[in-house]
Amino acid sequence: MSSNPPPPETRPAAPPAAPAGPGFLARAWRWTKRTFWLGLFSAAAIIALWTWAALSFDYSSGERTGVVQKFSKSGWLCKTWEGQLAMVNYPGSMPEIFHFSVREDATAAEINRLLGQRVRLHYEQHKFVPTTCFGETEYFVTKAEPLEDQKPPGY
Repeated sequence: MSSNPPPPETRPAAPPAAPAGPGFLARAWRWTKRTFWLGLFSAAAIIALWTWAALSFDYSSGERTGVVQKFSKSGWLCKTWEGQLAMVNYPGSMPEIFHFSVREDATAAEINRLLGQRVRLHYEQHKFVPTTCFGETEYFVTKAEPLEDQKPPGY
């Protein structure tokens, strides 16, 4: 007896080949892209939360009196109102300069109106603001009032 193989039409069909999954490099690239975007989003969220907290809660607040000697809107990309208040304690002494920023246009207009006069500035100090787009200093003036007929001590 001879053992001849069965004719081809009677052979059982081979099972279909399993589809090849993505290779190692494709999986690694997908993981890298996903991690990059997640890290970028997380960093942006942390910076936004930090900025909100720094601008919402004040470290200190108070008042300063003197003469606003410089006040201008400055900056390359983010224009902010920046000013200097000259505070004189005694006649003939060097004035102490208080640098401040203003965020609201209505307050800036009031300070512009009072330039050269003695004024009282109400301010809030916000520490650790992450960018200078909100102001170049950590002192933000919220209100300006004129001082009527008041002179520094010794005048």
